[in-house]
Amino acid sequence: MKIKMFFLLFFILQNSYSQVTFVVENLPENTTKNVSIYISGDFEGWTGGQEKYKLLQKDNIYSITLPKNEGVINYKFTQGSWKTVETDIDGNSLENRTFIFGDKNEIVKVQIFNWEDQSPKKSTTANNVSILSEEFNILQLDRKRRIWIYLPPDYSTSNKHYPVMFMHDGQNLFDTATSYAGEWEVDETLNKLYQEKRFELIVIGIDNGGEKRMDEYSPWKIGKYGGGEGDAYVDFIIKTLKPYVDDKYRTKSDNNNTAIMGSSMGGLISYYAGLKHPEIFGKVGVFSPSFWLSNESFSYAKSHANIQNEKMFFLVGDKEGDNMVNDMESVISLMKNNNFPSNNIFQKVVPNGQHNERLWRDNFEEAVLWLFDEQLN
Repeated sequence: MKIKMFFLLFFILQNSYSQVTFVVENLPENTTKNVSIYISGDFEGWTGGQEKYKLLQKDNIYSITLPKNEGVINYKFTQGSWKTVETDIDGNSLENRTFIFGDKNEIVKVQIFNWEDQSPKKSTTANNVSILSEEFNILQLDRKRRIWIYLPPDYSTSNKHYPVMFMHDGQNLFDTATSYAGEWEVDETLNKLYQEKRFELIVIGIDNGGEKRMDEYSPWKIGKYGGGEGDAYVDFIIKTLKPYVDDKYRTKSDNNNTAIMGSSMGGLISYYAGLKHPEIFGKVGVFSPSFWLSNESFSYAKSHANIQNEKMFFLVGDKEGDNMVNDMESVISLMKNNNFPSNNIFQKVVPNGQHNERLWRDNFEEAVLWLFDEQLN
């Protein structure tokens, strides 16, 4: 007990400003002795585990101190990747943990109940989902990335051309086996809509880059968070990936039939891409956008919102953080005040909605039906 108290006090006294110290007091029995444990969350791009967010260990107690941040952070603990993320006691996915920063130093005691079973998971992808490429070359960033493709159920038996939506965080769109917090069930939802409404859409899922996610999904430098590669990432979609898809598949390539959608940082880069390139993306899904990262998110609305033929669907949960709802509403107000048509914006605040795949999965259907409502007429 003395060692434990000394350890806690050590972290408190080291800093004179508001911060939080997470202390993992209890670990599951299946934890390897002296294993490395990491904290990962929206504050570092949901990478799954970076060295600078590795918990310190002393006498089997793990701890990490995060400096003051604004509002709320969402986070989980891993052993270095999403394949080893914490779970509930039965091995099921956990909702994101959250912490609200205050004006005093705080200690949060944590119990980890279980770790993700590292045995291979059963894939949940529908038959009309495939891997377009395991290592698609991102020329603009000199990287390679896995790309997924969902084709409508009648694609192989028709001669039709289809609208296309580009989505980020491809690991979480179609398959539980590759997701780290549950999947969006994009394929199941679209297959249902095809059966019920003959709604048809090609979806291209782009895997995130792990520790590069924050860099690629932010067009602006954001201090300790990185960022600044967003333009190159969007250029990759526009100049490399989209031309490839349009050449290899029967697509409707005009902007009215081209959408981009994502959540969190993916929501931010979708918003940015839509405002910067309305000639490419005529429909934009902006889920739980990370506007809080930079004031540029707001100034960009002022300078780029004079667009007449683009639709944007905004979504946020009211339990995502103190400023998430206000930030979204501020951006929308700025867009409307700078000539973006009110009728082309849909905004939704979900009561008790949290920053997770459940929120995005549950609202995906409504978003695509509103964005592509011409298919229903």
